[in-house]
Amino acid sequence: MLSVVNLECMRGDRRLFSGLSYEVALGSLLHVHGPNGSGKTTMLRALAGLVLPEDGEILWNGENVRRARDEYFRDMIYFGHHYGLKFELSGFENLKTFSRLSGFDISDAEVEKAMRRMGLARCVDLPVKVLSQGQKRRVALARLLLQPAKLWILDEPFTALDVGAVDLLQGMIQAHVAAGGVTILTTHQEVSIPADKLQHIHLGD
Repeated sequence: MLSVVNLECMRGDRRLFSGLSYEVALGSLLHVHGPNGSGKTTMLRALAGLVLPEDGEILWNGENVRRARDEYFRDMIYFGHHYGLKFELSGFENLKTFSRLSGFDISDAEVEKAMRRMGLARCVDLPVKVLSQGQKRRVALARLLLQPAKLWILDEPFTALDVGAVDLLQGMIQAHVAAGGVTILTTHQEVSIPADKLQHIHLGD
């Protein structure tokens, strides 16, 4: 379970939110809403350990994530606005590098299977720099298929994806939640992701 207790985040001198508390149980999908500038990305980056909140606690399975960083980062994967890819490397090489840096081993066959599922069978050996924006996003999203993470934190994951890729990602999120995982996401697009435990947070109200 992810628990957020009295979280407060700033951007410069501006307070984005304070006193924010909620819990997200295993098998749940949390959809974060709010207008531009309300703090959605900042909140997700705080959950991912990329932004230090002004106040409050973030707990994973009852432990403060600052004290249990190794366990938390093994269980969490963050997908943000930037691709996190090395453009000179191929998609295959990027995913292999990602796995090594994240501390888990995946075979070449597993990487190729993930790329095929993401519709990238013809792009396995191509440098990322020659791919379209949508293909770059697909390479980055293939990490979700490879890292055994319970917690997915996804900031606008549907951006630049075509209809087929949107449907594919929606299915991946639905399957992840149904299998007992947790997904926290923001999106400006209209998506339909069935989940038995669906929660909403509205920032900026």
